[in-house]
Amino acid sequence: MLDTPLPKLHATAPEPLPFAASLHIRAFVLERDHGNLLVYGSPTLRAAAPAIAALGGVSRQYLNHWHEAAFGGDGVDAPLAVHADDRDAAENSRHVDETFSERGLLDGDFELIPTPGHTPGATAFLWDSGEHRLLFTGDSVYISDGEWVAAVLAGSSDRAAYMASLGLIRELDFDALVPWAASAGEPAYTLTDHADARRRIDAILERLRRGEDH
Repeated sequence: MLDTPLPKLHATAPEPLPFAASLHIRAFVLERDHGNLLVYGSPTLRAAAPAIAALGGVSRQYLNHWHEAAFGGDGVDAPLAVHADDRDAAENSRHVDETFSERGLLDGDFELIPTPGHTPGATAFLWDSGEHRLLFTGDSVYISDGEWVAAVLAGSSDRAAYMASLGLIRELDFDALVPWAASAGEPAYTLTDHADARRRIDAILERLRRGEDH
């Protein structure tokens, strides 16, 4: 089963994170003329497989970062792509078919934007659906009780790289944030504009400068 929160954007059912049950994760199918894409991993992909097939399947699955590899790809027959710097860690859970290492544009509508910090290979994806410009940030920026927050992990995240990536995200042109994780009950996405996004990213940056992790 898939929900359609925005035109051409289809979401799997939310699933609690085992180590943070207050946060729910989803994967998303991007319905595109050049071939549908799957972004993120989620245990609910298996249940959504018939609905994904009915949409025409997917040509590739992209992970924002390697943590998602542990959270499902069953039932989806598509090459798995992840940033080269996260490949080895991702392959502890799943076989990786393709890697990338630089910013690039696929078919003129789907942009890969490396945003290291949460993990070395964390990557945002910016998709122009024709109606919205949707930014997929994994949990480099996710939604907690309506606020945009970060996830600096002790011992594994690079705070300086994270802050530089947030500075990059701050300048992107998007009107919908579509994270991997959000508080239970939160919508799958949030609409925004350039001024609102900058304000929210600036708030995250200020917290990280103070030594906070979110």
